[in-house]
Amino acid sequence: MSIIDHHIHVVSFDVPYPPTYGGVIDVYYKVKALHAKGVKVHLHCFQYGREESTHLESLCEEVKYYPRNVSRAQLFTRLPYIVISRNSEKLIQELANDNYPILFEGLHTCGMLDDPRLDGRFKMVRTHNVESDYYRSLAKVERNVFKRYYFHNEASKLEAFEPVLAKADAIAAISRNDTLYFDKKYKNAFYIPAFHANEKVNITPGRGKFALYHGNLAVGENNEAALFLVNKVFHQSDIPLMIAGSRPSKELQSAVAKKNHITLLSDLSTRQIHQLISDAQVNILPTFQPTGIKLKLLSALYNGRFAVVNTPMVENTGLEDLCLVEDDADGMRELVTSLMQRDFTESDIALREKTLRESFSNDINVQKLINLFGNS
Repeated sequence: MSIIDHHIHVVSFDVPYPPTYGGVIDVYYKVKALHAKGVKVHLHCFQYGREESTHLESLCEEVKYYPRNVSRAQLFTRLPYIVISRNSEKLIQELANDNYPILFEGLHTCGMLDDPRLDGRFKMVRTHNVESDYYRSLAKVERNVFKRYYFHNEASKLEAFEPVLAKADAIAAISRNDTLYFDKKYKNAFYIPAFHANEKVNITPGRGKFALYHGNLAVGENNEAALFLVNKVFHQSDIPLMIAGSRPSKELQSAVAKKNHITLLSDLSTRQIHQLISDAQVNILPTFQPTGIKLKLLSALYNGRFAVVNTPMVENTGLEDLCLVEDDADGMRELVTSLMQRDFTESDIALREKTLRESFSNDINVQKLINLFGNS
C-alpha cells in the first residue's frame, strides 16, 4: 500500500506548534512536509501547557488533544515518567478505529506500542535520542540534588523500557550514531535526518563583528557550554561574544557580568535569534552531550557564517566538512581569533548549499519516510 494520498496517525509527545524547541521542531516540520506530499495526517498531541492550534488544523486531516498526567504519583512506578504520563485509553481507542499506519514520536509515546489492540498495524517510532544516555547526560550537569536523582532514576527506567522498540516495524532514527545503536539492538532502524525550518541557505558573505552562542540556557547542557565559553574560551580574549537564550542561570549571569566584552541576551524572539545568527562572524557551538543531533547547528549552518564546534557536536553527522572543530579552550580561542579576520565567501556558501541539499532537505527526507510506510 502506498501512503501517498492516504492516511497516517502521528502521535506527538507535545503540541508541535509553535516549533520553538528541538523535539517539536522535528515533529512540526515533518507534519508540514507530509502534508505537502498529499499525506493525510491524523495528529494526536499530548497537552501540558501549550495551547490548541488552529494552524495545525490547516496541515492535518484532524488534530486531537489528550491531557498528560503529570501527577507526582507517576514518579513511583516501574515505567519511565516521560512514558507513563503519556498513556491514554482514549488515544488507544482512536488509533484502533481504523487500519492506518502509526508514527510514534519519541520513546515518550511508546507506552501503547505493544497494546494488543494495535496488533497487525504498521508502527514506526521516531527516536530523537538514545533516551537513557540523554537523561544520564542531564544528570551529569544538574546541580539540584533532587533533579539529579530524578534524571538518574529516569535513565535506568528508560534503559529497561527501551526493548519495547522491538515491537516497532521500523525505527526512524534522527542521527547516524543513533541509527547504528538501534539497528544493532533491534534490526529495524533507518536513518531519517532531522526536519527543520530551513528551506534554503541564506548567508550574507563578508564579515561580522562578534561571536555567538545560542541555546535554551535553562537546559543544563547549554548552561555548561555557555559557562565554558565565558570562563575558558573568551576570558582572555577581547573578541565580542553574544550569548542568547532563555532563562539563564544566576551562575551564568554572574560570570558574564564580570566581562565587558560578553553580552547575555535572554528571552529573544525566534526572529531576533535568527538575525544574530546571520550577523555573527562565528557561531560557536560546543556541547558536552553527544546525543541525537543539535538543530541549532543546522540553523547556524543554513543562516550563519563560520561554525566552530567541538567533536561531540558534529561527529558522524555528515556536517563535519562544514564546521571547524576544536576540542580544547585554547585551540578554540585561537581559531575564533583567526576567523575574525577572514571573509566568508561565495565558495563557502556553495559548499553549504551542496552538502545541506543532499543530506538535510526536508523534501528528500520526507520521501524516505513515506517509502518506509509505503512498504506497509
